[in-house]
Amino acid sequence: MLPLRFLIILFSLWIVSCQTDQSVPQDEAPPNFLFIITDDQTYQAVHALGNMQIETPWMDKLVESGTTFSHAFNMGGWNGAICVASRSMLISGRSLWRAHELSEVWSEGQNFDQTWGRLMSDDGYRTYMTGKWHVRVPADSVFQVVNHVRPGMPPDAWRDANMPQRFRDLEMDRYASLAEIMPAGYHRPNGPEDHSWSPTDTSFGGFWEGGQHWSEIVTEDAISYLKDASDHDDPFFMYIAFNAPHDPRQSPQAFLDQYPLEDITVPVNWQPEHPLKDSMGCGPRLRDEALAPFPRTEFAIRTHLREYYAIITHLDEQIGRIQHALDVSGKASNTYIIFTADHGLSVGQHGLLGKQNMYEHSIRVPLVICGPDIPANTEIHSDVYMQDVMPTTLELAGIDKPDYVDFHSLIPLVRGTRREGAYDAIYGAYTQTQRMIRKEGMKLIYYPRGQVVELFDLNTDPWEMNDLSKDSSYQDTKEQLYQDLLNLQTNFEDPLDLPVM
Repeated sequence: MLPLRFLIILFSLWIVSCQTDQSVPQDEAPPNFLFIITDDQTYQAVHALGNMQIETPWMDKLVESGTTFSHAFNMGGWNGAICVASRSMLISGRSLWRAHELSEVWSEGQNFDQTWGRLMSDDGYRTYMTGKWHVRVPADSVFQVVNHVRPGMPPDAWRDANMPQRFRDLEMDRYASLAEIMPAGYHRPNGPEDHSWSPTDTSFGGFWEGGQHWSEIVTEDAISYLKDASDHDDPFFMYIAFNAPHDPRQSPQAFLDQYPLEDITVPVNWQPEHPLKDSMGCGPRLRDEALAPFPRTEFAIRTHLREYYAIITHLDEQIGRIQHALDVSGKASNTYIIFTADHGLSVGQHGLLGKQNMYEHSIRVPLVICGPDIPANTEIHSDVYMQDVMPTTLELAGIDKPDYVDFHSLIPLVRGTRREGAYDAIYGAYTQTQRMIRKEGMKLIYYPRGQVVELFDLNTDPWEMNDLSKDSSYQDTKEQLYQDLLNLQTNFEDPLDLPVM
């Protein structure tokens, strides 16, 4: 028989072992994260968010299952590739101009540890990435498992080595001269008889380069990652980045057939040309704007919208496949799905095609969060930045937000409490040609080249068609917003000096 003191020791060890049992119930285990980001998808391009022309049943399912932030914005860009700035801010947690500085440091091979993926893996997460990257830090220095890293856009005729220089050198004293230099897929269509390019013709490369549509490859990677994650007890963080619906907007014929051209209508704020296109840096020399003829025609815009909707519906099907794979993995009940886009797109609104402007269609994106304790079919109207999703995942994972992260977690908004450091206004910038402030339903855009101001009351004019900058009853509002913009420039370390109004 064991001595009494040994029985006491054994009993004590049994008590301690029960109190420190390492088996954690599923609902107390660290959550998983499935982050899905699209490219060039405006907030207006989701059926459940109000666009009755487009079909997006799987995105709609996310909206119904989770909480939507109806006013999520990208802060802007330091060059024409807005996605570079958007994703650099997302990965680093830094605001626009601080992310620009860090991007230069990344190019020298430094500070890779101060990135989203590294923060997650340092806390025990298995991290995965596939698809569009387009930032200066190597993807495999941020994520543990990486596959099919893609460039900023699929290859097309623009990638010809001499094309960009020929484009810059072209004497553009008339818009028709664009047709003399632009490759297939640009400056089109010139009318119903223009069949110079087809979104379903795989010989044009682009999303078809390599033999399988890039969106489908990203999806197969995501499904493979979910199978791998299901074999491990460690929580996972997946960064699933589609190039779609960026141009060239290509999809299988079946998806194009869902959108007969005669059923497509141009946007309410469609116009043949933007009167400030040159001073705002969005003239015919900007690649994105060269996709359609100048001046814009209703036929051309309806054609581009048709192709835009078709590639989004094809993308939507891929998101549905990923949702199904998550359900099959057995990890769905403890996984947060975050769906958003890097920025929006004009596709004909205000006479523009691209995203290099400060209008709602180009800076505002869909943003939906689904998962444990996230209210279903709920909409939050507070102004936020899409990059807020980075610190949101940190909070949900129980990871302390580093001091260098400028953005804020969205969870206090989900829980109905006002957060410390909430945004009183949204700041926006594009190169040295545009600055913007959005505050309490009013928006002021300033174009330094021509010292031109636009002012919109978004409460009564959501399509931004009625410029109030010269309305005497709004002068105080204009002056106050401009001063607030100057203050935001200081807060965000904006290098551009604006004049005092």
